[in-house]
Amino acid sequence: MIHPSTHIDSKAKIGANVSIDAFTSIHQDVEIGEGTWIGSNVTIYPGARIGKNVRIFPGAVISAIPQDLKFGGETTTAEIGDNSTIRECVTINRGTSDKMKTVIGKNCLIMAYVHVAHDCFIGDNCILANAVQMAGHVTVGDYAIIGGSTAIHQFATIGQHVMISGGSLVRKDVPPFTKSGREPLSYAGINSVGLRRRNYTDEQISIIQEAYRYLYLKGLNTNAALAEIEAQLPNTTERNEIVDFVKNSERGIMKG
Repeated sequence: MIHPSTHIDSKAKIGANVSIDAFTSIHQDVEIGEGTWIGSNVTIYPGARIGKNVRIFPGAVISAIPQDLKFGGETTTAEIGDNSTIRECVTINRGTSDKMKTVIGKNCLIMAYVHVAHDCFIGDNCILANAVQMAGHVTVGDYAIIGGSTAIHQFATIGQHVMISGGSLVRKDVPPFTKSGREPLSYAGINSVGLRRRNYTDEQISIIQEAYRYLYLKGLNTNAALAEIEAQLPNTTERNEIVDFVKNSERGIMKG
């Protein structure tokens, strides 16, 4: 059902069984997948690509132009994957010429007052708690959980299966499978509870834990730790993901 007081541009594409509440505005060049619900007083600007069965709560603003002085009006998008929930007053800006799009994956929960800036890529099954503030060009891996009121520096990368405590300041990259907290943000063990919930085996978790012992607990510098990990630990997907993440980190990884 689409409320009669809603404004929908004639060039917007609205899927089957979409429900839109009162006083919402849908601009041109917007695509909304079937089964999606959009609450009242939502504004969806050009470039929005919203998947199936998404829920968008009142006050959200989707695909507004980037808060970036370099933005030149290029045609870009903001994409939201199937089955994701966008809570009250969330703001998601569309991309710039850097990546041309901002992406929220499938099955994500983006809680109230979160800001996702231009060119951010958030994986599937992520949770961003209330008032997370994300600068531009941030990448977040699948199944990451970021605590409320966390602020994330531009170009930071957060690995998959990460848990970050509320109120954190993320200035460095956060490697996969870890928990982090304190100020400055520091390693606080691996996210073993989350990994077991996602059917990681004891052997996989043990290898992940041992890799981070080399990185954070044995007093080695980063290059020496990586060499030991590759020499001493089995050649597994998880080991290689940790090694590749650290090697490719442009901002450097968080403290031990």
